[in-house]
Amino acid sequence: MKRIGNQTLELSGDCFIIGRAALVGEKEKLGTYGKYFKDVVEDDKMGEKTFEKGERKMLTIVNNNAIKNSGLKAKDIDLYIGGDLMNQIVSSNYVAEEMQVPFVGVYAACSTITESIGVAACLLDGGGFENILCSTISHFSSAERQYRYPLEFGNQRQCYSQWTVTGGGAFVVSSKKSDIVIKKVCFGKVQDYGVIDIANMGAAMAPAACDTLVAFFKDTKTKPDDYDFIATGDLGKLGGDILRDLMEQQGYNLNQNYTDCGHSIYSFEEESYQGGSGAGCSASVLATYIIDKMKEGTFKRVLLLATGALMSTITNQQGDSIPSVSHLIELNKV
Repeated sequence: MKRIGNQTLELSGDCFIIGRAALVGEKEKLGTYGKYFKDVVEDDKMGEKTFEKGERKMLTIVNNNAIKNSGLKAKDIDLYIGGDLMNQIVSSNYVAEEMQVPFVGVYAACSTITESIGVAACLLDGGGFENILCSTISHFSSAERQYRYPLEFGNQRQCYSQWTVTGGGAFVVSSKKSDIVIKKVCFGKVQDYGVIDIANMGAAMAPAACDTLVAFFKDTKTKPDDYDFIATGDLGKLGGDILRDLMEQQGYNLNQNYTDCGHSIYSFEEESYQGGSGAGCSASVLATYIIDKMKEGTFKRVLLLATGALMSTITNQQGDSIPSVSHLIELNKV
């Protein structure tokens, strides 16, 4: 690989996505991408005693499905890179113990999937591995009671808050050829614009998305119109609008080829007006809608920059503002 500009890495062209899978909840199935979500869970606990254990089972299923979709066996996976929203990424840790392959745990909140795929692509390009599994997951019922309030409390949600997606996405990144190639990776810088409201994730994360996207355009000497589809992770409607304004201030106009996975994942009738959030939001949309559209030829050059708020419950309770980061990958249809 070679470095372009300050933050972007151009890969040699031998990093492909050969397998992918998504698993979502019933609310997500009723949304905009419902027809693309083939695997749906009816029981949020997956038959377990807690939502957290149900989340782990969902992650195991989506990992196994991605490996199966790639045509490989579990023994063919050289490395597993993953993370989630739970404290100490416990969902990924427990699943990695079951898999018994080398594990690299990563955390970038809701930007975890593009961080995972970006790291995997760099390791593959260096020749150290052949097949790497990348995945992440989120769950409304586990995330809500960790970051906000116990579900039993029944608090009223703010009009600008987002709904944590129950869902996950997994990908097998490989040196084996396929029609979806990872061309570039741009790792983002942490940004903090002083937002302290834990319900206002879109406003907190939009500056990080802007910083990474502007850096990528400058490094590659490209512009939004050079790509068929540009998607951010889970800024929601408010955050997506803020990003458009910030990008316009930098001289870039995000047109109809831009969307936010969080804003678009739920239908208006579901009354999740700001849309979805969570690590599984962009991961599930990438594993289904985006790659489906690439395989049919509708999208040929795609940018996905998932976005993550890097606060913890402790820092939030102490009044700290919310730092955020956004990592970008460029996918091309071969």
